[in-house]
Amino acid sequence: MTSTTPTPTTSPSTAASVSVAVGFVLTGIIWGSSFLFIKVALGGLSPAQVAWSRLVLGALALGLFVVIRREALPRRLRVWGHMTVLAVSFCVVPFLLFAWAQQHVTSGLASIYNATTPIMTAVMAGVLFRVEKLKAAQIAGIVLGILGVVVIIAPWQGLDLSQSLVAQFAILGATACYGFSLAYMRRFVSDTGMSALMFSFLNIGIAAAIMVLLTPVLVLTPVTLDPWIVVSVVLLGCLGTGVAYIWNQNTVRAWGPTRASTVTYITPLVGVALGAAVLGERLSWNEPVGALVVFLGILLAQDRLRFGRRSETVSVSG
Repeated sequence: MTSTTPTPTTSPSTAASVSVAVGFVLTGIIWGSSFLFIKVALGGLSPAQVAWSRLVLGALALGLFVVIRREALPRRLRVWGHMTVLAVSFCVVPFLLFAWAQQHVTSGLASIYNATTPIMTAVMAGVLFRVEKLKAAQIAGIVLGILGVVVIIAPWQGLDLSQSLVAQFAILGATACYGFSLAYMRRFVSDTGMSALMFSFLNIGIAAAIMVLLTPVLVLTPVTLDPWIVVSVVLLGCLGTGVAYIWNQNTVRAWGPTRASTVTYITPLVGVALGAAVLGERLSWNEPVGALVVFLGILLAQDRLRFGRRSETVSVSG
């Protein structure tokens, strides 16, 4: 007699793996869309107002999840100190820089530059925090990534220090902040025991509190709202600066920081496609070519191109 008990088609670990993979893809799509949302929001808000709105809305969305799950805030002052550093370096400063820069560059170009984050992380992890000794191939990848950035900037067209060029350097400053923050996480907050949700909530929540304190200085300027701007800000805040951060932290914990950082391969594809389809943006030939050089540099900097050598564990965050 055969058993009538149904056999599970997937194990819990398989279901969790699928959930992480789905979250990874959705994170790439949402973060790739963020550059479009920022560009649209700048049609009626100042750069500081865009950064303020996305952080406050993101904090509210994450805070709601914290309340529903009844998670307790950490009690150690050391954790709050490190999370405050990350709030400034991972949120406040880069969000302001991206919003300001996108007044002068296309959303597609901004998404391409965002892909330099893993290279910035390798530099910070190896040189500043010394949490990893860089190999020769990784150093070559960093140099190649810099070459790709030069191709994107296209100095042969003339460097007149226009707002566009300054804006491109501002975006590189933002990705340097991301690189610093990811290396800082690895060095100082990898053993806090916080859940992905609590980590994301503290990161965004403290940054939102800082922006609220700066409201009289940065945000009290006239605004012009229409439905597209409102929808863009809400999606940018609640999804891009809220839910996607939880998915990203879950991916980092399940796959490790190196594999999780490959989300930067998805975001420029989405960002460029949406910029072209929705805003009618066009790319110069040097921008996608430079992006390909940057991606090759990322593969080297993350020690992914092994040229037939046996695979090893890579510990650099990205």
